[in-house]
Amino acid sequence: MKPEDVGLSPDLKFFRNRDAAQGTPTITHTTIYKCPNFSMVILFLPRNAVIPLHNHPGMTVFSKLLLGSMHIKSYDWVDPDSDSSSVSSSSSSDDEQLRLAKLVVDDDFTAPCDTSVLYPTTGGNMHRFTAITPCAIIDILGPPYSIEEDRDCTYYTDIPYTLHSTADNPSDLNNIEQDHGCLAWLKEIDMPRELKMCSVHYGGPPISDK
Repeated sequence: MKPEDVGLSPDLKFFRNRDAAQGTPTITHTTIYKCPNFSMVILFLPRNAVIPLHNHPGMTVFSKLLLGSMHIKSYDWVDPDSDSSSVSSSSSSDDEQLRLAKLVVDDDFTAPCDTSVLYPTTGGNMHRFTAITPCAIIDILGPPYSIEEDRDCTYYTDIPYTLHSTADNPSDLNNIEQDHGCLAWLKEIDMPRELKMCSVHYGGPPISDK
């Protein structure tokens, strides 16, 4: 897909504005199409806008940067089938659980670039977007988020592995660290208060069910 397929152009004022927004930038999203099996959405991120680290439970997501540049950081669980790679945070009075994840992507991307695919347990199911310039990214999520079907969005903060590494962790974690270059503990958090998102009507070419 190209930007013009959904009615976008680098000449639009949004993408020509290189000035950083005052305060926390607002992220805009529009839904192109939605059905029980999948949804198609476009996210518009002003410069310096951040979509915090979040997951896509039981979902497969095709993601493509249509315009602009962004930094993407993503993780997968070391052991997606259990919580055996978890520890309690001794620095927290609430004894919060930390779960071990491996870094998948930590890089800058500039459109045009290839489509990325994340799966329920591989491909970087948990990711964070940081806009370097104003940018637009299209996501196709299947199945879509649904609270009723236990596919709600969960947010995380990542903590360096060495801050909570312990001697009683499984011995094969050293091999994982060498193979993947980086491990981190992820802690579940509430949706960040500073996250500002708004929805707008999709005004691009219509989508046909035929």
